[in-house]
Amino acid sequence: MLRLLEPPGCDHNSIWQRLFEGTYGKPFIVDSQLRRFLHFDLDAVQSAMHLERPDELCLAYTRKMMAFLLFNRAPDRILLLGLGGGSLAKFCYRRLPDTVITAVEINPDVIALREEFRIPADDDRFRVIRGDGANYVEQLPPCKDVILADACDRVGIAPELNAIAFYQNARRCLTPEGVLVINVCGDPYGRAAHLLRIRQVFGDAYLTLRVRPDGNVIVLAFKERCPEIHAERLAGRASYLKRHFDLDFPRYVRRIALDLKLRRWEPALT
Repeated sequence: MLRLLEPPGCDHNSIWQRLFEGTYGKPFIVDSQLRRFLHFDLDAVQSAMHLERPDELCLAYTRKMMAFLLFNRAPDRILLLGLGGGSLAKFCYRRLPDTVITAVEINPDVIALREEFRIPADDDRFRVIRGDGANYVEQLPPCKDVILADACDRVGIAPELNAIAFYQNARRCLTPEGVLVINVCGDPYGRAAHLLRIRQVFGDAYLTLRVRPDGNVIVLAFKERCPEIHAERLAGRASYLKRHFDLDFPRYVRRIALDLKLRRWEPALT
């Protein structure tokens, strides 16, 4: 079942034509058995929700974005840039009961689907703000322990996050032990350009976690310095987190360690 943000009596033929041409300008929902999907076009899924387990992280990249818990298992303040179907917002809200969460979403039509994806109402520790994520971080003091940036459009990372200034402001508004976690998506050239911007701002203080087979890369960029990665030392912490959050943290540790090892070989291979 496909559901659209359109009033009764709209021109169905025109809408179908725009959907198939890829020119339909609003997000829409596809329900398939026990899953609900958020789309911006018919080619790619933006968000997914299990109807019987709405707080579950259905997509691999969202699960891997939670790898920041390996380095801070109880952040005080999380900023989400991009609400989408609310997967990360719901998971953090339910699983981190002492954390204050702010989500910034630029698209009012995405926010209009909030109830369809069972995103909780605003309260004393959760709120959704309509606004430009880059402008929002530009105004912030150093107050966020974690920034989760998952603002993607039809072709990759949203344009407002596609600038050195965004990464500079994001680094500035992190607390001393803070981390920016960003879903680097898009084509290989676009992903490489974003990784270059991250290196220009954060230097070597970042880790990567690849998402296969999508090709996305989850980057954890640290304000101060990159934590030492010893897979053996992190094994106990990863096992605890797996039991507590039901996510495969031991595998994330192995992947981070492997990507770090490959990165150290890059200068010798070029």
